[in-house]
Amino acid sequence: MKHTFSRRSFLKTSALASGGMLIGFNLFNSCKSDVEPPVDLSKLNYKDFNAYIKISPEGKVTIYSVNPEIGQGVKTSMPMIIAEELDVAWDDVYVVQAPLDTENYSGQVAGGSQSIRRSWQPLRETGATAKQMLINAAAAQWGVDANTCSAKAGVITNANGDTLGYGDVVEAAAALDVPEDVTLKNPKDFTIIGKGKGNVDIDKIITGKPLFGLDYKEEGMVYASVLRPPAFGQILESYDASKAKELPGVIDVITIGEKARTLLSEGKPNWSVKLSTTDKVVVIGKTTWDVIKGKKAITATWKTDSDLESTENHDEKLLDLLNGKKFRTRRKDGNVKKAFANADKVLERVYESTFLPHNTMEPMNFFANVTPEKVHLVGPTQTPEAAENAVASLLGRSVDDIHVDLTRMGGGFGRRLYNDYVMEAAEISDAIKKPVKMISTREDDMTTGVYRPASKYKIAASIKDGKLTGYYLKEACVNGNMYGLIPNFFPAGAIENYQVDSTRLNSNITVGAWRAPYTNFLASAEQCFFDELAEELGVDRVKLHMDLLENVKNNPDPKIEYSPERLQGVLKMVVEKSNWGKVADGVYQGLSVYYCHNTHVAEVADVMIENGVPVVKKVTCAIDCGIVVNPLGAMNQAKGGVLDGIGHAMYADFSFKDGVPSANNFNSYQLIRMAQTPKVDVHFIESDIAPTGLGEPTLPPVGAAVANAIYKAMGIRLTKFPYINNMNTESSIAG
Repeated sequence: MKHTFSRRSFLKTSALASGGMLIGFNLFNSCKSDVEPPVDLSKLNYKDFNAYIKISPEGKVTIYSVNPEIGQGVKTSMPMIIAEELDVAWDDVYVVQAPLDTENYSGQVAGGSQSIRRSWQPLRETGATAKQMLINAAAAQWGVDANTCSAKAGVITNANGDTLGYGDVVEAAAALDVPEDVTLKNPKDFTIIGKGKGNVDIDKIITGKPLFGLDYKEEGMVYASVLRPPAFGQILESYDASKAKELPGVIDVITIGEKARTLLSEGKPNWSVKLSTTDKVVVIGKTTWDVIKGKKAITATWKTDSDLESTENHDEKLLDLLNGKKFRTRRKDGNVKKAFANADKVLERVYESTFLPHNTMEPMNFFANVTPEKVHLVGPTQTPEAAENAVASLLGRSVDDIHVDLTRMGGGFGRRLYNDYVMEAAEISDAIKKPVKMISTREDDMTTGVYRPASKYKIAASIKDGKLTGYYLKEACVNGNMYGLIPNFFPAGAIENYQVDSTRLNSNITVGAWRAPYTNFLASAEQCFFDELAEELGVDRVKLHMDLLENVKNNPDPKIEYSPERLQGVLKMVVEKSNWGKVADGVYQGLSVYYCHNTHVAEVADVMIENGVPVVKKVTCAIDCGIVVNPLGAMNQAKGGVLDGIGHAMYADFSFKDGVPSANNFNSYQLIRMAQTPKVDVHFIESDIAPTGLGEPTLPPVGAAVANAIYKAMGIRLTKFPYINNMNTESSIAG
């Protein structure tokens, strides 16, 4: 694999490599806490090769972690990519967190399962180029042709068997021109990529070492807790903070909100989440507990803002929209109307999902220190550049004044794409002229956050002479799905007459991306419908999918985003690995196959009935994500997605009444419990294709796999999340 580029283009490519790359923690600190490091990194004189790599005279390599780490494991897998092409021993690699740096990096974002996919090639070129520079320096020292030299595990060897370590030539290499021609490894020669590596930060995580935003402290820092409206659509009328101010540890009580309102009134960007139009009451104190107690002591009066969108009757209004005529057509093939008019039968179902909070393990928090010289921000955000821009606009400062340091995040799931909490911290610090840590409680996060939008899908299919002739999918979603429907995913291209439409219901509820956005429920709806459709047609479920995918192969469409061959591959694998159709009596299986976030996945759920209740016993998962960089990390991501998907499909229920959320903590909102987690078997398609993402793709299909298995066990078609809460309601059961 030859790649030729100039110094200028290399520098550009190097910057682009940050699109989801290395992450902030130190590989070196994966050692047990009582073991001294073999090298004191602070005493090494490193030589920069580019924005990502430093090499010391001792041959030790530091790789900068550019993108945010939200638990998806890129802090391990992304350094592996550079280390592979650099040909350095894995034990000699260290990773340090880079701050936000828009000059040297681009795309410092964590989201959409795009990190490895977008940075695969640039990262490889970064490592390979640095290696070639080291080889060139060694060849010059020996007076030989660089083409006669090779490198392995940080050692360069010439044709005579002479050797030099990377550290021996690092000074000379760093002064050389960037080579115009580098060779990337053949995947069959990988020695690091494809080998399971444990999470290098695991010891710090399990021993409670400071890694997360909540751990960050500075001298003179105070704490803040924000009292927000108890219901969406309300604004602050008055408040009494006298009792709060009497509490020991409470320093002051202030209000914020004016700066955010000014941004909105000026029509400036709202950074992807609707900014509150109300004042918020803020308690400033010496400790976290002080400000939480202080906030509870405040008496506030709120009133409904008549200018805001309605927060009521979402279910009823979504159904009205779904049955209405105002839609945006996302894709239209053939003539669905004609196909339906000529059909022998039309099968139609409505599928419904609820709002969902994100419930990250670490609640929202951020540190801010606003001074005349600069604005220093530290904490967990999936979009640090957006945070920088938002705070600059909020405070009327130059972006050059803003400095953002990243911490590890205790979960994101899309919530930390939005920087409302960062803006709050900055506005508080600006008001009190002190460094401050804004902290939220679990109740704050669950009741005043950003939510997966409630949505409903109406899916209809026409049947003529025992054949599928038309397919029509309509979506109605609160505030619109972030990306709309995915019109070029399966079954697009497989059915001659095909149409996808969408509409939205405006609401003051703040909604946004939630893990596997736009597909987290759509996959369940479509794959449940196809299971019922196969039964209606009297054809085998697997054969129906295989035949439809053959249609796509026989009629190529450049707009189709999925690969029919790769979907067939995971379908064949999951049928084999799950022992499909050959399980013991009392075990009922459901199938689902789906493409999203650039990855192809098929899943089979095994369900049994225990005491009249369906119990998921096992999920078999087949995945085609191209080359698997870190099999151990990939396995963990895949299993986590499956379990999260089961939990929310089966148990998670959330709604609003008069703008007030139905739950504020885990005593009234059920996540999946340990005892409810099934065995998950994960299998990867062997591939030499560039890798794609894994943080999200295993979640969407599993809801349908479970529902289809429950149908076989109990004879009911579930159409509404969450299944357990809705199994006995007529609106959630079809057939």
